[in-house]
Amino acid sequence: MIQKIYPSRVRDLVLSSLDELKAVNPVTINVKKISNFTDYMMIASGTSSRHIQSIGEKVLEDLKSKKIKPLGVEGQGSEEWLLIDLGDVVLHLMSTNARTFYDLESLWDPDL
Repeated sequence: MIQKIYPSRVRDLVLSSLDELKAVNPVTINVKKISNFTDYMMIASGTSSRHIQSIGEKVLEDLKSKKIKPLGVEGQGSEEWLLIDLGDVVLHLMSTNARTFYDLESLWDPDL
């Protein structure tokens, strides 16, 4: 029997991984009502490119242990931005400069 993994469960697993590796200012935006491709947009920063990559590796490792596979990973090896697409959850790990420049929080939730 295949077990359904709920988007909120995936979100919580990602948040736990972010917290464990001390991601900077993690934000979760519920975009169910305005997006047809995902339920949650998550954004967090790292203190360096190595920190961003380490956070990404931790998230992927923790999800793999729960048998959750990403649909895609973009930006591995990048110093500015790593994107992990989990279908119902999209995680953006960004440098502080990239996060300020692209301002995804305001794009997805003008109240932030």
